[in-house]
Amino acid sequence: QTRSLLGVFEEDAAAISNYINQLFQAMHRIYDAQNELSAATHLTSKLLKEYEKQRFPLGGDDEVMTSTLQQFAKVIDELSSCHAVLSTQLADAMMFPITQFKERDLKEILTLKEVFQIASNDHDAAITRYSRLSKRKENEKIKTEVTEDVYTSRKKQHQTMMHYFCALNTLQYKKKISLLEPLLGYMQAQISFFKMGSENLTEQLEEFLTNIGTSVQNVRREMDCEVENMQQTIEDLEVASDPLYLPDPDPTKFPAHRNLTRKAGYLNARNKTGLVSSSWERQFYFTQGGNLMSQARGDVAGGLVMDIDNCSVMAVDCEDRRYCFQITSFDGKKSSILQAESKKDYEEWICTINNISKQIYLSENPEEIAARVNQSALEAVTPSPSFQQRHESMRPAVQSRPPAARTSSTGSLGSDSALSALSLDSLVAPDTPIQFDIISPVSEDLPGQAKSSGQSGRRTNPFGESGGSKPETEDSILHQLFIVRFLGSMEVKSDESPDVVYETMRQILAARAIHNVFRMTESHLLVTCDCLKLIDPQTQVTRLRFPLPNVVLYATHQENKRLFGFVLRTSGGRVESRQTSICYIFESNNEGEKICDSVGLAKQIAFHAELDRKASEKQKEIDRVKEKQQKELNKQKQIEKDLEEQSRLIAASSRSNQSSTEGQFVVLSSSQSEDSDLGEDGKKKRESEA
Repeated sequence: QTRSLLGVFEEDAAAISNYINQLFQAMHRIYDAQNELSAATHLTSKLLKEYEKQRFPLGGDDEVMTSTLQQFAKVIDELSSCHAVLSTQLADAMMFPITQFKERDLKEILTLKEVFQIASNDHDAAITRYSRLSKRKENEKIKTEVTEDVYTSRKKQHQTMMHYFCALNTLQYKKKISLLEPLLGYMQAQISFFKMGSENLTEQLEEFLTNIGTSVQNVRREMDCEVENMQQTIEDLEVASDPLYLPDPDPTKFPAHRNLTRKAGYLNARNKTGLVSSSWERQFYFTQGGNLMSQARGDVAGGLVMDIDNCSVMAVDCEDRRYCFQITSFDGKKSSILQAESKKDYEEWICTINNISKQIYLSENPEEIAARVNQSALEAVTPSPSFQQRHESMRPAVQSRPPAARTSSTGSLGSDSALSALSLDSLVAPDTPIQFDIISPVSEDLPGQAKSSGQSGRRTNPFGESGGSKPETEDSILHQLFIVRFLGSMEVKSDESPDVVYETMRQILAARAIHNVFRMTESHLLVTCDCLKLIDPQTQVTRLRFPLPNVVLYATHQENKRLFGFVLRTSGGRVESRQTSICYIFESNNEGEKICDSVGLAKQIAFHAELDRKASEKQKEIDRVKEKQQKELNKQKQIEKDLEEQSRLIAASSRSNQSSTEGQFVVLSSSQSEDSDLGEDGKKKRESEA
């Protein structure tokens, strides 16, 4: 019964030990969490105090926010102190009792159990030896030893058992104490903590918290309103931007802006990797003043690509890619081929670089000047079909015309109603030679050709080294470049009507078709406020130069807008004593009207510049006259001042003569007598010396 009852007590002790271990772990987590909460609260207070030292890129100096966080830091610091006190109280009142019960009482039960088991085993062994004693008397010594051993083991077992049983009985009471005492300490610590919190949370703090809560609600309402507005804006932008998601939007709905002086966007740049191979790299390009910059993805800042002041830009065909254009620096040493994503970007980039090359961005109102200059903005397109292919379809109509119609018919290229009242002989002289090629200035001039073409025979340095002389078009506000092909030129009789240009077009095209002349020289026509230049696109050599004042007439074909021409009035020609007029005909990339508009704009700018120059000269002349009059007035005042000084000296001298002594009078008399002896010539000499 004792051992059965002991088993029940041991089983109960094991259950208590298991439960106490779990409770100890839970309370230890509370204690650890409280320590972590105390440390985290202290760290929070420290970070709030350091808010004013932070430098937020978008924050700025918010004094209200800083003072509010400082107030919160102060309160949280006090709460941190309360949490630290609570941690200490939990350690003393909760963790210490349960730790003592776990480490001391429960371990004591285990130790006594082991000792009791050992004593019980020793008693069983002693009884076993005692039971084996023999009946013989010669074994008295052994019997005495075994009896003593039994006595000792029984006594030890009994004493151990009593202590063990006492500990097991006491454990029932200690179990209740070990459960209630930690909980009591925990609750007392919490009550003390809440009391300290209640003391710290004064009415002033409650008012402060109420104000902060109201502010937070206001900020939340503002945020909700802003989020709602942003959502509406996003929806509107999604609807409005839907067409822009296309890589190449419709230019009629989204026209290009031709008056820009700044542009940024992604372009594909061509990089040569070999003699015939190349690669394309997509980078972000932007203009900065007169520079073209590029920035690769991930770079901190952009790098210089090219100086685009006075540069040239044109459309090019490149490796079967669309929307390509080439930028060439002013000195011709550097060029870059770029590809835009859409036609709109392509035209805007060309117009923007063209505006920057004219240095319009340096003026006060760049967009206004760009709008005035770029009335015929550069719209570079792929070159049209060759002249030979077009004339294959035109040749039957040209050949069907009788040869005699040259002097009597107006032709299909002109206006029938316009030429009906005007004889063709009064426009173009019969048997006038036609020139189909451009004579380069580096070749030998034909007789009379240098004068008639208006060229000076000077070769333009493609690298901008002009030997110290300033380029003619450096200060020109207009720089527009067009791709043209020279068809021919011939002398004309009149330069007063556009019909002259129409008839010259008809005769040159007819002559090319009859004589099978299809070769054309492609050039760049540069329109400035001073002149028109034909520039070789490869060497940048100026082939022909036409002074703008000598260009008296220009027109575009009424049906074929690729054809245009102008009449140049020069001195010389067949008869040296009179002025001659030569009509030049060109073919462009569907830009005839724009070229004529550009020439007209250049002449207007030159005319206004001439008026300004004359007004400036007139003002300078007026200033010179005023300055001369001022000098004469100053000179007259100086003469009057000198006369007054002389009068004052004479008056002083007369007063001195009146107060002179008699001896001085004698000397003067002797001097007069000497003058009478000297004669008339001596007197004049003496007067001049005086």
